[in-house]
Amino acid sequence: MKAKVLFSIFFTGAVSVWAANWPAWRNDGHGISPEKSAPVKWSATENVRWRAPLPDKGNGSPIVWEEKIFITQAAGEKREVICLDRKNGKVLWQSGTSYTGNERTHEDNPYGAATPVTDGERAIAWFGSAGIVCYDMNGKELWKRDLGKQDHEWGYGSSPIIYDDLCLLHFGPGPRNFLIALDKRTGKTAWQVDLPEVHPPERFDGFAGKMDGMIGSWCTPLIVKTGNRNDVVLSIANEMRGFNPKTGQEIWKCGGLNPLVYTSVMAGEGVILGAGGFFGATVAVKAGGTGDVSDKKLWAVQREKKNRLSTGVITKGHVFLCNMDGIAQCIELASGKEKWTERLKPSGGTGEIWGSMVMAGDNLYVVNRSGDTLVMKADPEKFELAATNPLKEMSNATPAISNGEIFIRTHKALWCISEKNSERASLR
Repeated sequence: MKAKVLFSIFFTGAVSVWAANWPAWRNDGHGISPEKSAPVKWSATENVRWRAPLPDKGNGSPIVWEEKIFITQAAGEKREVICLDRKNGKVLWQSGTSYTGNERTHEDNPYGAATPVTDGERAIAWFGSAGIVCYDMNGKELWKRDLGKQDHEWGYGSSPIIYDDLCLLHFGPGPRNFLIALDKRTGKTAWQVDLPEVHPPERFDGFAGKMDGMIGSWCTPLIVKTGNRNDVVLSIANEMRGFNPKTGQEIWKCGGLNPLVYTSVMAGEGVILGAGGFFGATVAVKAGGTGDVSDKKLWAVQREKKNRLSTGVITKGHVFLCNMDGIAQCIELASGKEKWTERLKPSGGTGEIWGSMVMAGDNLYVVNRSGDTLVMKADPEKFELAATNPLKEMSNATPAISNGEIFIRTHKALWCISEKNSERASLR
């Protein structure tokens, strides 16, 4: 394995090998690929290397490690990780568990909604009430933990991440809501912080009327580096919190969010940003703080008439966001001032956006629920749509970018988008 990795790093021939893996949801959670370019234009028949049919719908996004792609999949009582060959989309293995109990979820949030994570030696996936499972790269189960019942009428969606020797997971939403760190080699608990969901005393007026009973966060943890310090940051109901990822000790917190949080934390250029869901607030704080920083916000916009499921990208002193209704925004990071807003018109069907944004080079990519990938320029001064790329299959997932290829999960298939017409020599 070591020789293979070194070969990948130092090979400089005519055929490139592994420009970059994409080991977790939105790569490292920030959504930015180190690659300078990726395909911009495609369709269901143009610039498609392969299309691999999937057994059932799902919202979990693909991840990539060298020649292997991993996705989560649920069908009936089964909860599985499927590993595919990136050369051709053929299934290399699928391993999983099952759950026979009553597990609630939203009709548009199938079981297996969380994206897996890998470090090149193991792949770890969370399946809600069915537990968290770790496999080696050939599909052999290494360990499994039953963390108890996850119970919310809209299900779960937070994905595990790996930090050093730990696997960090936000278990929730619901009555049992906590952040837990597991030893990635054994699955044993290193630490756990309970995060009880407390509804604010005032009535919350939501999208469809009174939302008194609705509360919860589907946020995936994010590692934020500030100087020599690493925080694991999480948006939960009503607030953001930062913890020491080694010990679980709380470092800082910031109030001001609303009770429903679908997006994950966004961070970059010294700023941490959280955004709520139905009529929710958007809150920005300076990274590296300690204690209660609620009164030290950079800015906050309360009760926005937006509903965000999609997590945005921070670049060039701005945050680029997409709202559920298909409207894109560019907001100045320092002030919260909106620079531009534009509706992303679908090729047909719905323009709603559930998946999150990613970036490669100077382009931003986001997939709507009709299966269009909208490609925008990361330009704070003006909106520019580079392409609308229809696959004509529903999607709620987030793309993965690796070695000049884009992997898109729809409810029917996994697609490999590539401008390369022949197989890479390194993969033969």
